[in-house]
Amino acid sequence: MFKTIADPADYEVLSVIQFLNAKNVKPAEIHRQLVEIDGENVMTDGMVRKWVRQLNDGHISVHEKAQSGQPSVVNDGLVAKVNEKIHENRRSTIRLLCDEFPQISKTVLHEIVTNCLNYRKLCSHWVLKMLVDVHKMKQLGSALTFLTRYSEEGNEF
Repeated sequence: MFKTIADPADYEVLSVIQFLNAKNVKPAEIHRQLVEIDGENVMTDGMVRKWVRQLNDGHISVHEKAQSGQPSVVNDGLVAKVNEKIHENRRSTIRLLCDEFPQISKTVLHEIVTNCLNYRKLCSHWVLKMLVDVHKMKQLGSALTFLTRYSEEGNEF
């Protein structure tokens, strides 16, 4: 029996299709072999036929399929620069950051600030979303102090 490939990438499947197509195997037979190896969910017969047609016409290649989507403009240097700008002015907004970084879209800047740097807006300041264990312990200590005073002093507290 054949060894199956769990969740093959598009370019891997395209490579197999390209190889079998070069050997003059019909699209229906290519689909049957793909299903035999990778299971029913690998690709439809119509998609195999479409890719064979595009390969024959020279519209796609394996190298094009390996690069899925646009390259990300987010990198460590950019994240560090955005973080530096936020530390310079904690009251800055995404719109002000857009003025500082005109080559980057508002959506990408928002993604950097909220996802990469884990900031959120609080009273017009950028603060970290996550509480560190030290902060959690301080909050717990304060809550216990208030509960103790309330139990001792009652409603006068």
